[in-house]
Amino acid sequence: MTDDATGTGEADERSADAGDGGAGGDGRSAGGDGGTDGTDDEYTARLVDPERLRAHLDAELGPADEFAVERHQAGHSNETLFVTHGDRELVVRRPPPGATAETAHDVLREYRVMDALQDTPVPLPTTVLACEDESVLGAEFFVMDRTAGDVLRAEEPERFAAPEPRRRIGEELVDTLSAIHSVDPAAVGLAEFGRPAGFTQRQVDRWAKQYEWAFAVTADEREVPAIHETTAWLREHVPESHPETLVHGDYKLDNVMFGPGTPPDLVGVFDWELSTLGDPLTDLGWMLSFWREARDPEPAVPELQATFMAREGYPSRRELVERYEAATGLEYEHDRFYRTLAVYKLGALGEMFFRRHLEGNSDDPLYPLMEDGVPALGERCLRIIGGEEEL
Repeated sequence: MTDDATGTGEADERSADAGDGGAGGDGRSAGGDGGTDGTDDEYTARLVDPERLRAHLDAELGPADEFAVERHQAGHSNETLFVTHGDRELVVRRPPPGATAETAHDVLREYRVMDALQDTPVPLPTTVLACEDESVLGAEFFVMDRTAGDVLRAEEPERFAAPEPRRRIGEELVDTLSAIHSVDPAAVGLAEFGRPAGFTQRQVDRWAKQYEWAFAVTADEREVPAIHETTAWLREHVPESHPETLVHGDYKLDNVMFGPGTPPDLVGVFDWELSTLGDPLTDLGWMLSFWREARDPEPAVPELQATFMAREGYPSRRELVERYEAATGLEYEHDRFYRTLAVYKLGALGEMFFRRHLEGNSDDPLYPLMEDGVPALGERCLRIIGGEEEL
C-alpha cells in the first residue's frame, strides 16, 4: 500500500493563547488505503476551483503544461488535495467548508511550524508556499511536496510483518517524538509560538469548551454523561507543574510516514495544526492512547484505533515510555491523567465531527458514527481513571 502522503488534523487557537488546543481532527494522514474523489464531485467543487488554483500556482511556481487535482479522502478533518503541477507532485491543505469551532482548522499555523522545522532532525515534507488570499480557494491554504512511503493505519505493510521491523517501528516513532521535544524553539524562530506556562490546565479548559460548542447542536440527539464526569475528574487532577517544550499536538502512528524500504525509516511527520509550546507529556499520553497491546479491551471506536500493534515484536507502552524518558531526560508522571486527557480530546473531536454531520458540512462516513462513538470514548475515559486500562 505504498503511497504519497501528508497528514490531516485540525486547528489550534488563533488568539494570544495560540496553541492551547482548539478544535482538532483525528489526524488520519492522507495516503495509504484512503480513496479519492474526482474534481467533478459536488463536495470537491466546494473545496477547489481548479482553474483558480492552477493560475495561482503558475504565478508562484512558474507555468506548467500538466495540471491535475483530486481530493484525497483518507483524513477526517482538514481537507487534502493532491496536485500535479508540471513535473511536481504537490499537496494542498485547506479547511473544510462550512462553519467550524472558532479556533479550528488553522492550516497556516501548520505551515508555520513545518517551515520552521525544515532544517532540524525532525523529518518533514518540504514546504512550498502559503496563501492567505481566500479568493483562490475560498479559504487559506498551503502547499507542500508529496512524500513517498506508507502511513500505517489499519494494517502494517508486508515488509514490516516480522518482530524486528515491528520493534523498530515503535522505536522510530518514540525517537522522533523525542526529537520534536528536543528542538530549541528560539533557535528555529518559534520562541513566541505559544504560552507554555499553565498549558495543561488550559488544555482541559479548552477541550471542555470544544465539547460545549459541539453539544450546542448534538445534545438534541443524545446526552453523554461519562464526558461530564470525566471533565470534573480532569479539572481536579491537573498536574501542578509540567515540562515545557515544542509539542506536536496530534502525534501518533498514523500521522507519520515510513519510507518505502526496509528496515523501517520514519520519513515524515504530519498534522501540525495543534502544535505549540506546552507540555510534552500531553503528546506522549496521546501517542500511548492509540498504542494497542494484546491485553487491552476492544477499541471503543474501532474506526479510530488500529489493532496490529498488539502483534509479536511491537514494543509495549511501558517500553516506549522508558525509551522516551532515556532520550529526553523527562519523567512520565501522572499517566492516568495524560491518557484520560488524550481519550477525552479524541471524544471532543468526535463530538465536533458529529455536529458537522448534523449540520450537513461533511460527507465523511466516520462523522455519523460518533453518535455512539463518543459515549463509548467517555466510558473508556472512566476505565482509565478507574485503573482498568493500565499503562
